[in-house]
Amino acid sequence: MSRVGKAVKDTGKVVHGNVIKTYIKAGRAAPGPPLGPVLGQRGIPIGQFCKDFNQKTNHIKEGIPLPTNIIINPDRTCTLEIKSPPVSYFVKSAAGVAKGAHKPGNHCVGQITLKHVYEIAKVKREDPNLQIQSMERICKGIIGSCLSMGIQVVRELNPDVYKEFLEKSAEEANEIREEVIAEKAGGYRG
Repeated sequence: MSRVGKAVKDTGKVVHGNVIKTYIKAGRAAPGPPLGPVLGQRGIPIGQFCKDFNQKTNHIKEGIPLPTNIIINPDRTCTLEIKSPPVSYFVKSAAGVAKGAHKPGNHCVGQITLKHVYEIAKVKREDPNLQIQSMERICKGIIGSCLSMGIQVVRELNPDVYKEFLEKSAEEANEIREEVIAEKAGGYRG
């Protein structure tokens, strides 16, 4: 028998981890892919899981992505740990943009105020892993996320000025998109 054959024989049955970390949209858990096959392989009743998840998230606006830990018990039941939406979701909602910047250091797609940052930090502080952090540290993390998404953090925001900013930003985004398409059409030149 070869070394590989012996190694396979020695390992025996493959044991999957008992925690599945995933993002599931609130109120939209469905037995189809990608969630269904993952739970099905571990013997979890998919229909019952979807029903339980959708019931637990019915107070949340439908379609909001929720980080979820699915802890699988030996008796083929599961426990759900549902956390608050990711910082990127809150930041994009507050800035009124659909996506972050294509080139975050060079292009700014939106702006939010320090008040927005503080309100997001208050919501995120409810997560178990952030409860021991100070509000200042959570706010700094959120500001860092804003910068990596190409969203500026300002003290105050004038609605008229912001409307002009968004129009200008949309024009810049179209120019960048056209440049990227042109680069892809021209092929790689390295």
